[in-house]
Amino acid sequence: MSDYNNEGDDDNLDLHPIVMMDTPGMVRVKKGEEINMTRLDPAIREITVGVGWDLKKFEGDPIDVDASVFLLDKNDKTREDEDFVFYNNLAGRDGAVKHMGDSRTGAGDGDDEQIAIDLMALPFEVVKIAFVLSIYDLDMNSNNFTMVKNVYFRIVNNETNMETFRFELDEDMGSATGLYIGYVERVGSDWIYRALGEPIYGGLAKVAGDFGIIVTQNIRA
Repeated sequence: MSDYNNEGDDDNLDLHPIVMMDTPGMVRVKKGEEINMTRLDPAIREITVGVGWDLKKFEGDPIDVDASVFLLDKNDKTREDEDFVFYNNLAGRDGAVKHMGDSRTGAGDGDDEQIAIDLMALPFEVVKIAFVLSIYDLDMNSNNFTMVKNVYFRIVNNETNMETFRFELDEDMGSATGLYIGYVERVGSDWIYRALGEPIYGGLAKVAGDFGIIVTQNIRA
């Protein structure tokens, strides 16, 4: 059972100092496309997932956008609560996935949140890594993705510190409170990323339930 309470005012981050934006040779992925990460970068093993966004409005309270990861089996379900890595569970049980902290403002340039993943250390039962953005709205202020712009998702090879590819989401997600960015899937010895960019209505609660996580009563989108 997971606790989604995310109270607090300040960012709590331990971001990896990756600054290689728009790396020469970096691939830009479009919605609906897939990319074989292993063929593109055969040396890829330990990666950092970086996500960023900007707010359209700065008056009033800041909007808290959160990045989460779900480690899924062949049935698209988590095996245990620890397969859900997010602001209240910053690392998976096996240590292969580590969330670097929660940005509650989205302020500044570059990545707002990062997640470090050792692909080779993942249990064999984990065949898919799903990436989700959601808006934390404990007080039900009707915050949604109409208030967010310039959303991107990128993967960096930690060994070379070079950006491998980037997925930029330019379309309006409307009243959605969650966003299924896409997933990395193990196919044989290869890792393949599939760019989805699908809106989620119901936010983090909806997708967590779909992936087999039992949620507490105080969850909000």
